[in-house]
Amino acid sequence: MEYLPLFFDLKQRDVLLVGGGDVALRKARLLSRAGARLTVVSHAIDPELAELLEQHQGEAILGDYHADLLQGKTLVLAATDDEPLNERVHHDAVAVNIPVNVVDNPPLCTFIFPAIVDRSPIVIGISSGGQSPVLARILRSKLESQIPVSFSRLGQLVGRLRDQVKARFSSVNERRVFWEKVLNGQVAEKVFAGRDAEAEALLLEQIKEGSAENHTGEVYLVGAGPGDPDLLTFKALRLMQQADVVLYDRLVSDEVLELCRRDADMIYVGKKRDNHAVPQHDINQLLIDHAKAGRRVVRLKGGDPFIFGRGGEELEQLKAAGIPFQVVPGITAASACSTYGGIPLTHRNYAQSVKFVTGQLKNRTTDLNFAEMITPNQTIVFYMGLHTLELLVQGLIQHGKPANTLIAIVSQGTSTEQRVITGTLDTIVELQHQAQLEAPAIIIVGEVVALHSQLSWFGSTDLLAG
Repeated sequence: MEYLPLFFDLKQRDVLLVGGGDVALRKARLLSRAGARLTVVSHAIDPELAELLEQHQGEAILGDYHADLLQGKTLVLAATDDEPLNERVHHDAVAVNIPVNVVDNPPLCTFIFPAIVDRSPIVIGISSGGQSPVLARILRSKLESQIPVSFSRLGQLVGRLRDQVKARFSSVNERRVFWEKVLNGQVAEKVFAGRDAEAEALLLEQIKEGSAENHTGEVYLVGAGPGDPDLLTFKALRLMQQADVVLYDRLVSDEVLELCRRDADMIYVGKKRDNHAVPQHDINQLLIDHAKAGRRVVRLKGGDPFIFGRGGEELEQLKAAGIPFQVVPGITAASACSTYGGIPLTHRNYAQSVKFVTGQLKNRTTDLNFAEMITPNQTIVFYMGLHTLELLVQGLIQHGKPANTLIAIVSQGTSTEQRVITGTLDTIVELQHQAQLEAPAIIIVGEVVALHSQLSWFGSTDLLAG
């Protein structure tokens, strides 16, 4: 390896920074976060840098650099555009065995700064040895997106109780096994969910018992979004990748399922119209049984679990059974499909409100409150309405919605198979007959549909006369 990764304890240690511009300011911020006492020497010092020094009891020296400034310093950095000066700082520091960094000049560095993921006390440094700083930053951004900020609080909790664990378990191996179970179990999940007090109480109980076994598991009700895996939340992805068992619906895309933990038990519980693979009461019981067996269960639902997803019904059963649970929202189909279809649901010139309605009519009757849907300047979004399209259109027109009101159907939204047709209430049924768009689909009614021709950016639009 080009460089040995090391972590310096700079708390209350003196560091010299030569240079007072933007680059020096960036390094000064980082050093100050590490607790260093900074001395900055330069003929001109950036006002923000001067303020930072004042806040952290640092010292600003307006003038020339000289080797005497190195006395008593733990580190020295040169951040100037004066190459001879940078070289002199390097040679002076090397002569007295002080680690030195010259910004953007690896040959003049005895140490280098990595790209940093800061979840203190957990800190990750990524280095390319000065060969490709941009690549190191790209890798950092990937890690930033996958490591929740709450890892910081988890690390602090472990640090507070580390001595108690050491006193409870005599061998290193016992402590290692205990911590592995803690950090992969309910204590960690409670921290990630913001329930820090519960996490600490549970950890204290586990230390007292001498075991971190999870006698009862937990259920995570996760919104898988409309299909595009890039639209998953970070939390959804994390829970999917640590699940012991996954119960998933028909509308969860293959691409999303591929992101689940490889060795998880995958159980299909999807529903089609008039064809339920697993009845709802059996789904509820599966969730309860697996959780009571100590397993981490992800209930993966297309879109958002609380918008026409029966999420509330399932949670009622979990609550009654005493099963702990979390809910992770997903991007609902109305928002995702309208966005990918280039149709804003609200717009100052067209619609000041939006109404979500299920088109899955009970017993195939038109028992919707159409009178509420004819309000002008309002967008209506129908879920699961493709098979009752004619009934929906008739209901709207019969209750006073103008027949020339614009309407769009977005089929298989956000996927590579996405298709969109637009028309009016009096033409859309025939247009759909010609296009034969497939479910899943959403139906958007309102003047905002006029923007589709301007704002469409994804997928294809069927050019039908309508």
